[in-house]
Amino acid sequence: QVQVVESGGGLVQAGGSLRLSCAASRSIFTINTMGWFRQAPGKQREMVATITSRGNTAYADSVKGRFTISRDNAKNTVYLQMNSLKPEDTAVYYCNGRVLAASPWGSWGQGTQVTVSS
Repeated sequence: QVQVVESGGGLVQAGGSLRLSCAASRSIFTINTMGWFRQAPGKQREMVATITSRGNTAYADSVKGRFTISRDNAKNTVYLQMNSLKPEDTAVYYCNGRVLAASPWGSWGQGTQVTVSS
């Protein structure tokens, strides 16, 4: 498993941008998939974006074209660039990883709060 610390959240107006960072406690070079998730009040946690060790990415339909996930293996860090933010993007954002494609996701961290005002 990989332990992570998320950062970069904050309050932003609609249409603005934020970049979230996910610092891992170990090398992520061999970790198959890293992902960003979010959970809004009263809602279930949902996948936002994932990136494999080969750089293949996947996005939730609601963020396609606005969010970009990337990974810097040398820094053991995964990023989520969020542009054109909307009030409905307001949530606590979490990062996680799974060592193999079939592995379960690791333990959840504290997350970072993103609040988008209208």
